[in-house]
Amino acid sequence: MIAIISLVLILAFSLIITRIATIALTHTGLSRESAKFQARSAFTGVGFTTSESEKVVNNPVRRRILLLLMLLGNAGIVTGIASLIIGFTAEGSEETAWLRIVILASCLAVLWTLSQSHWIDKKLSVVITKFLKRYTLIDTNDYAGLLQLAGDYKISEIGIDKKHWLCGKELKKARLPDEGIIVLGITRKDGTYIGTPKANTEILENDSIIIYGRGETMNHLERRTHTKTGDKDHDRMIRKQKRVSEKEEEENETTNK
Repeated sequence: MIAIISLVLILAFSLIITRIATIALTHTGLSRESAKFQARSAFTGVGFTTSESEKVVNNPVRRRILLLLMLLGNAGIVTGIASLIIGFTAEGSEETAWLRIVILASCLAVLWTLSQSHWIDKKLSVVITKFLKRYTLIDTNDYAGLLQLAGDYKISEIGIDKKHWLCGKELKKARLPDEGIIVLGITRKDGTYIGTPKANTEILENDSIIIYGRGETMNHLERRTHTKTGDKDHDRMIRKQKRVSEKEEEENETTNK
């Protein structure tokens, strides 16, 4: 039973460590999703080779974070496997073995539930940010606060492949502002970065665009393809954004009265 408890504690610490690393990487300028992906990849030793990985390796602060994750991940995985083997190969009756399985499954379910809780994630983020600010040299500016991100508005990064609706389009023809989306920057395949791109800037295959807007609209844009369905989705989100803007104006007028 001690081995099972040890395994659960190792998994819990692993979740906390990857969460700390995710927030640390976010403070270096990575998007939340990219930071989460890179942290988990480094900790588990998967080692995906992507353009995002190149951006991480080229940054000295991010590189140190991932190196520490790799060391901790190797130690944690080895210890976890050892605990799992000991826990299920120790002498005992068949009933005891089933009891250990039930306890382990229950603990894993609890950990999974806690890891998916937005409330816990928010509270944990505050604590980790304070910790990083006090005990590290990582720049812990509150970018969400500086950019006045609130409600459903956020910043996201989208990769563009040849089937994506935006591929080959100039920004003025894409009419993203009509959907309530602003393009903040574009990273080309060769690493070239275009800040505040102009209306005649063309979005190319393998580009990575940084956008600001409502979460729902950005989720639709990320999945949109070069089809008639994609065009219809674009028109539908324009109409929805118009209703959202009208509602926001009404609320603003009410507040000012």
